[in-house]
Amino acid sequence: MKAATLHEIKKELETYHPQRLKKLCLRLGRFKLENKELLSYLLFESENEDYYISNLKEEMEELFNQLNRSTFYRTKKGLRRIIKHIDKHIRYSGNKETETQIRLYYCQLMIDSQIPTHRSKVLKNIYDRQIEKIHKSIAKLHEDLQYDYKDALTQLK
Repeated sequence: MKAATLHEIKKELETYHPQRLKKLCLRLGRFKLENKELLSYLLFESENEDYYISNLKEEMEELFNQLNRSTFYRTKKGLRRIIKHIDKHIRYSGNKETETQIRLYYCQLMIDSQIPTHRSKVLKNIYDRQIEKIHKSIAKLHEDLQYDYKDALTQLK
């Protein structure tokens, strides 16, 4: 079965009754956890982005506290798992300011948890890639916000 294009889906959805759309959304949420998480974000959290960011920061703190630091390999795996988690939530938001705040906080947590990035090239590369992504997201923001976030980024270095 070939998937329809977004344009075709949009045209078809315009013809549906609101009750039918509701049933489709509920059915879509039943099949994948990511679909359910995205629907939850769009329905409940998209209106209050600051609350969403603070919840995500709390989750990140908890994940950093649970990080296994027995070996560099396990540390690397845990850091990548956290990045995968925050990337998913950044994708839900689609807001570059949210992305910048979350990635800055991730780097700050990495520094605060005293992960020895200087002793492992892989851990250093993980940190450096996040810094690069922060630079890219800052470049897409308004000039006033760019100045504030660039200042916060220089404090991380």
